[in-house]
Amino acid sequence: MLLKYRSDYQKIAMGMLSLLPNFKDWDRLQNELAWYQAGDDRNLYLWKDEHDDFAGALGAEVQGDYLVVRLITLMPDKQLTRNTWQMLDELATTAPDRRLMGTLTTAKIIAKWEFYHGQSHRERSTADSGQ
Repeated sequence: MLLKYRSDYQKIAMGMLSLLPNFKDWDRLQNELAWYQAGDDRNLYLWKDEHDDFAGALGAEVQGDYLVVRLITLMPDKQLTRNTWQMLDELATTAPDRRLMGTLTTAKIIAKWEFYHGQSHRERSTADSGQ
């Protein structure tokens, strides 16, 4: 289950984000949390697994017709493809009129998720996919 970040989740969110190499620095981590809180077009989500434990985090930003997945991380013992895809499935339901896109960091994950969920590269418009 995806839950929107709230200030009472700060320690949990910081722990999740610190699993990513870019957020080992305290100031960078604080700036990232502040960035998500500062805009209505971006959200940081915490993900709870089937045992109701916090197990991951996902950051997304609305850009036109797209929902850009800026970051995605799972606890080391939860790093399974099915968990990643479940997070992306849940994110996609939050904005059904927008297509999920990735950054340089997350593009491979998003492409695999799209492919295995029935939207192959042939089904995308050429203007949309850059191919």
